[in-house]
Amino acid sequence: MRRRLLAVAFVCVAVSVSPAAPTARALDTAEYASRRSLLMGGIGDGVAIFLGATTPESDVAFRQGHDFFYMTGVEIPDAVLVVDGMRKESVLFFTMDEKTADGMGLPVDLVRAPAKVTGIERVMPADGFNGYLAGLVRRNTPVYTLFRPEEIGPENSNEKFNALQRSMTMNDWDGRLTRELQFVKLLRERFPQVDVRDSSTLVWNLRKYKSTAELALMRDAAQLGVEGHKAFIRSTQPGVAERSLAALFEFVTALGGSRGLAYYTIIMSGKNHAYGHYHAYDRVLADGEFVILDAGPDLGNYHVDISTTFPVSGKFSARQRELYEAALVVRDAAIENYRPGITLRQVGQKMEEALKANGLERFASDFASIIRYGGYNHSIGLATHDVMGTFAGPDEVLKPGFVFACDIQLFRFDEQIGIRIEDTVAITATGREVLSAGAPRTVAEIEALMKEEGILQAIRR
Repeated sequence: MRRRLLAVAFVCVAVSVSPAAPTARALDTAEYASRRSLLMGGIGDGVAIFLGATTPESDVAFRQGHDFFYMTGVEIPDAVLVVDGMRKESVLFFTMDEKTADGMGLPVDLVRAPAKVTGIERVMPADGFNGYLAGLVRRNTPVYTLFRPEEIGPENSNEKFNALQRSMTMNDWDGRLTRELQFVKLLRERFPQVDVRDSSTLVWNLRKYKSTAELALMRDAAQLGVEGHKAFIRSTQPGVAERSLAALFEFVTALGGSRGLAYYTIIMSGKNHAYGHYHAYDRVLADGEFVILDAGPDLGNYHVDISTTFPVSGKFSARQRELYEAALVVRDAAIENYRPGITLRQVGQKMEEALKANGLERFASDFASIIRYGGYNHSIGLATHDVMGTFAGPDEVLKPGFVFACDIQLFRFDEQIGIRIEDTVAITATGREVLSAGAPRTVAEIEALMKEEGILQAIRR
């Protein structure tokens, strides 16, 4: 028993968190009210309808759809939000008793005083929505709703839509519409006089730029992710199973308050460097191998994306070091040049100059696609591959509040070497902030960290 207690104490010290998981900082009601107000400016005299996620079909925890959560902060199943541009008010429809709320871990006050807790002007029972909608459509103003699928947890709306089109809507033996498009279809059938419009672009352009409060939450998430990466790296050595390391990352981030993973932890080693999102965890690591860890937590519904690369032995071979440091030159050039007003294409030009200045022109073809987008891979926020209404590609002008993955990659599949150096970066008023700062990046930092005892080794000891 004494040994067990010592092991637990060591783990808690090693990950620098309390045994009692902290609660992610909550956004206040004014934040959500501001978002609804901005949306009203986009819909004019129209109304926008958001369908909340439905009650789970099995005994799993409820998760709210990202767009509904973005507008309300409310995590109640089967809710509906109406944002009325003409009346400049919002109405929330839901039905829940206090016992159900308490059983779901929701504040009982959410049921007792929903308007006060949510900051939404009017709250009505769920069965009042149909009559309320009938009254709205008589105004003959546009009705906006999301045409793309809701995102839940690690999902991305566009990726989900494409998958459902292939497996469901276009399937000869299925043919069902998504829930959102079924709602659009019924609106047009029951109210043929109404102009039903897609609100996805309006909402996603709001989500594209993060507020100060969102950035604070994402910074917390990134730093928790960094702790998870460090714990993973410390515990990596020949003979350790990938499955144990994947469990370790999830444990460390859960201990720090994560409600789950931003995406399934990706571990690439050996032949699996050839598969960009490998998460079977079916190998035992061997001496001389190189490992990519691509993993991030979900903290307060916000995600981050971080990748680190390191040798199983704890010491870079000459070849591993050559390739890794070439990628690091490109990564550092990107980070140094991110700032408001610059385009991704211009950042890419600086990255190209850095290769030449360091005599690394031989790697130009390896980084060509990465340089074209200035190291940018995807936006990050409520989804790891966060949605954006508009994006100008390489000519995107960076603006404060834009958060994205700077993802530098270099692969030699024939040598079973893969490199990913990925950070979550936020554009600030004066430059950039690497939210995932502290993740080991240089060869010296990685080798020093791998000399430290890992949690897995401490537990076995």
